[in-house]
Amino acid sequence: MSSLRAPWVDIAIIGGGLVGASLGCALAALVERAGLRVAVIEAAPLPPRDEPWQPSFDARASAIAAGSARHFTGLGVWDALAEMAAPIRTIHVSERGRLGVTRLRAAELGVEALGHVIPNAWMGRVLHGRLAELPLAWHCPAKVETIHPHDEGYRLQLSDGGTLQAGLTVLADGGRSGLKERLGIKSQERPYDQVALIASVEVSRPHAGVAYERFTLAGPIALLPLRGQAMELVWTHARGDEERRLALSDGDFLAELQQAFGDRAGHFRRVGRRHAYPLSLITAGETARPGLAVLGNAAHALHPVAGQGFNLALRGVMDLVAAIETGIERGERPGTPAVLQDFEVRRDADRDNVVRFSDGLIRLFGLDLPLLGQARGAGLAGLNLVGPLRRGLARRAMGLER
Repeated sequence: MSSLRAPWVDIAIIGGGLVGASLGCALAALVERAGLRVAVIEAAPLPPRDEPWQPSFDARASAIAAGSARHFTGLGVWDALAEMAAPIRTIHVSERGRLGVTRLRAAELGVEALGHVIPNAWMGRVLHGRLAELPLAWHCPAKVETIHPHDEGYRLQLSDGGTLQAGLTVLADGGRSGLKERLGIKSQERPYDQVALIASVEVSRPHAGVAYERFTLAGPIALLPLRGQAMELVWTHARGDEERRLALSDGDFLAELQQAFGDRAGHFRRVGRRHAYPLSLITAGETARPGLAVLGNAAHALHPVAGQGFNLALRGVMDLVAAIETGIERGERPGTPAVLQDFEVRRDADRDNVVRFSDGLIRLFGLDLPLLGQARGAGLAGLNLVGPLRRGLARRAMGLER
């Protein structure tokens, strides 16, 4: 180590959002058993823990696959997360103007739910509550001002005046900080020229745990079940087309949504605050090097159509922890080349498969060719008739197959 000894930590997690907080929780056993020293650096101030929970109709939410629920169960936080979770019991996939429909049912696989939809704010509250029980060093609010390699990892200078030397630094900041670029990690970006318009909507009848994926000529529309008769809307627009709909009155917006989606989910009666996000496929050129790992959106940003982004990120968290644990058993520190190579081997196939699956889905349904459209409709209808194929697709959606 440097003669100018800054506080040493085995692992520094940059980003205390859902991915970074999940990593902190997943390291709990190693913190206790192996005495790992872990620091979390988060730029945004956290809300007071003693504030009463106030569910918001406008809250963003995430689809948590069944495989992710199993991971959270192992981390000891699923029971708390499930308090605000809405189960997905059926996934209904269709294309506007085509007769073919595929339904993936939890009952067919003998499970209670294919996944769950949980407000992001509630997930953050539960994960941060668990982190507060662990002997972690919190730097919040704080940013990493400078990051430099040293002989045993990286040296971090923080905006709160602190300095850390970390054996393993994990970038889990969503790629927003610019640290990747400063470290010379390039990303491949493939813009979709699309924008996701996201909002909560209320429907006129109980959704019965059905999640809808509706492909239209203008882009896919997803509806995810929330508690009560609310649903999370993800409506894809060509870039620029979303501006007009953001400016519509609630009534006009709901009328256009009804026209675009149809009445499969009932009538749309209420809409919350609308948000718009540009969509691209982004993959980091490197996700590991000695002393460094990249997780979550900093490693890969996907189209939300298949709901795989956070679930892929959580599997990355668990694979990193597994690689660290195996390394410790061999007497190696978390940031050594062997540990990071093990992590990469665990991640490669899963990451590539999910990227191809989600990107291929967008490109398949984004082409308006008559014969291809007929083939898609026939494919959806055929898939609904062939049990093994449908069950295989359902297991992938559940995050149980890589």
